Amino acid sequence: MAIRRTNSCSDLPLSKQRSGHWVISQEIPADVVVEVGEDHFPLHKVMLVSKSNYIRRLILESKDTDLARIELSVMPGGPEIFETVVKFCYGVDFEITVQNVAALWCAAEYLQMNEKYSENNLTSRSESFLSEVALTSLSGAILVLKSCEDLLPVAEELNLVQRCVEVISSKACVEAKFPSRSPSNWWIKELLILDVTFFGKIMDSMKGRGAKALTMSSCLMTYTERSLHDHVRDHSGNGIKSLNSGESDIRIQKQREVLESIVTLLPSETLSFPPNFLCFLLRAAIFLRADAHSTKDLEKRISAILDHAKVDDLFVLSCTYDGERLSDLETVRRIISGFVDKENSIAVFNAGDLREVCSVAMKRVAKTVDGYLAEIATYGELTVSRFNGIANLLPKAARKVDDDLYRAVDIYLKAHANLDEIEREKVCGVMDICRLSYEARVHASRNKRLPVPKAMQALCYDQLELRSSIEFKKTEDAWTKRDPTHDDVSLAEENELLRMELLEMKIYLSDVQKNLQGTSTPDEKVKKQTSVSEKLRKLNILKKDTSDGDGGKEGSAKPKKSFYRCLCRDI
Repeated sequence: MAIRRTNSCSDLPLSKQRSGHWVISQEIPADVVVEVGEDHFPLHKVMLVSKSNYIRRLILESKDTDLARIELSVMPGGPEIFETVVKFCYGVDFEITVQNVAALWCAAEYLQMNEKYSENNLTSRSESFLSEVALTSLSGAILVLKSCEDLLPVAEELNLVQRCVEVISSKACVEAKFPSRSPSNWWIKELLILDVTFFGKIMDSMKGRGAKALTMSSCLMTYTERSLHDHVRDHSGNGIKSLNSGESDIRIQKQREVLESIVTLLPSETLSFPPNFLCFLLRAAIFLRADAHSTKDLEKRISAILDHAKVDDLFVLSCTYDGERLSDLETVRRIISGFVDKENSIAVFNAGDLREVCSVAMKRVAKTVDGYLAEIATYGELTVSRFNGIANLLPKAARKVDDDLYRAVDIYLKAHANLDEIEREKVCGVMDICRLSYEARVHASRNKRLPVPKAMQALCYDQLELRSSIEFKKTEDAWTKRDPTHDDVSLAEENELLRMELLEMKIYLSDVQKNLQGTSTPDEKVKKQTSVSEKLRKLNILKKDTSDGDGGKEGSAKPKKSFYRCLCRDI
């Protein structure tokens, strides 16, 4: 606050003089000039002092007894709001609206126009409108908060910003659960007029109130598409118009700050945002040269949900806005590497081996990466090392067949027809001919773009497969034509022969027992038993020799063993 003395304001240009007809028409001339910015207000001290304790103290504390000029350099709301304050001091009717109530309330607080100094002062009137009208609806509270953007830092120091944020977040959470009008997301569109700083405060407050992650993500996506519409491409896959060549550095700097603020507001839940939104946001961060923290955070988020991404999502990160050339392949490589590292960690934690078994997510990513390679294969600036570097990021087991990778290789060879034999060998080294489907191998064996060894490998592999299938067919037919009736008859005849031998042996043993019972002396019984045992031993040797003389047939050897078991049991 600076105070100067001047005799009159007639020396000021008319464009710099700002006074209402209610002042000039008075018979009493103005005795003070109030400067607010570049505007000057010739006024009466008595009218100002009657309402403003701040101006009264300035006049009383001034060393000049005839103070003629007061400068209000930090007047909240500027000249327009001060003019409304002057109307209030002079008793002229004026209108309080949701657009000017915040500025009037801050100006009244700044000029100390409260009830302690004068009854029914401007502070109480502004406060009544705020609490009874402006902050009773979501739209009104948003407009009040929007007007606070030009009142910083006074609005924050007076806690008006936080007051509006609490009202908005409370009503927004209610609308998210129980919509009061159609469409149900109408309130999100209302928030789009706010500065990113105020928008972030509302998001934090809603999160503290327990808002769902889906609600938060919907708000952030809508706000991002509105704030960074020059950088976010539509979901149809068509390119967008890039920034003009004469784009000011100030606007780029502002958009960079907006993007970095949005990244800090992203919730930690990995599936809160679709991959295409995060890819577009990362592409904008790269273009606007956002800080490393923002780009790394977005890369990690995309890596975490890469199995849900599509080919176009990765393609967005690689090309310029017009899609005419490749601009950044290193970002895509880091994203894929991050996903593979995550899957490796999971496999180690589960005591698995990623080289043998891959998760469903890894297989989906492999299919996406192969499709991405096919998309960028036509670009002339894509070198062999970069192509192979991306293709080799995934383990071999991630691909059930290499058909999609073969398609990418074929497109690359067709688009880069000037490659020599060694370079074509390197390109084809990323795929395994033996892992191609039959149709793909047939195509590869006739593909003149492939190196001769690869084409010959595909042809020989098919011939070996054909020969193996023929031999297997012959073996299968031989087993099918074999007559099982012949085997059953042979087995039945052998069993019948064994039963007859067993019956003869039982008769022979019965005769031996009768002879033993007819013997009188014990010595004779012992002699006969010895004789019987000797005969049985000889008979056993005879039977064994007979079985050996049959050619060692498995079908007869097994029944012989069971025969001798029965014999020993009967004895």
